[in-house]
Amino acid sequence: MRNIAPHQPISGVPLLQARGLAAIRGERVVFRDVSFSLDAGGALLLVGPNGAGKSSLIRLLAGLTAPAAGDLLWQGADALEDPPLHATRLCFVGHHDAIKPGLSVAENLGLAGRVGAAAIMTALTRMDLQRFAELPARLLSSGQRRRLALARLALSDAPLWLLDEPTTGLDAASVARLERFFAEHRAAGGMIIAATHLPLDMPGSVPFDLSRGVL
Repeated sequence: MRNIAPHQPISGVPLLQARGLAAIRGERVVFRDVSFSLDAGGALLLVGPNGAGKSSLIRLLAGLTAPAAGDLLWQGADALEDPPLHATRLCFVGHHDAIKPGLSVAENLGLAGRVGAAAIMTALTRMDLQRFAELPARLLSSGQRRRLALARLALSDAPLWLLDEPTTGLDAASVARLERFFAEHRAAGGMIIAATHLPLDMPGSVPFDLSRGVL
């Protein structure tokens, strides 16, 4: 079982809470009045058509963009007031894999910081990539590149995982492996918010259509 960064729950206060969030791109309102709450072990699946704002919401929750309106709270306090602190609470895997093709598969995971070789190999094994550790990342298939991006999750002890279309390019076996990984993270007290077009087997997760706004 992985170790999740500790947090002290406050009675009656959600660990993560969104209140009336809105995003604007150019002059267009992407979404508005988005509200939800999430506690340890919880999972939220962002669903809806292209253009509904799923990726925009994921980036906002990661602190990469500022909300046009509303609040994002961590245990009742403004989560975005201290961006470096908020970054320690989450692991973000975006729609693009962010792989450096000139580095080996293992070296790409080493970019996460001061990570030991054993931890890197464990992370690669979780995504069935261990045999490609020394291979230049440019030689990976699209599905293998996606698995390498997702292997970063195994190197993080952050309680909140923010994932944009995590199953893109994955075959059925890789999706099943990822779902088991998700279950372990939640069992350890972690939380997951994922934007997805495809079903994910995450018991107890809540589908959230941005067109509804309030959960």
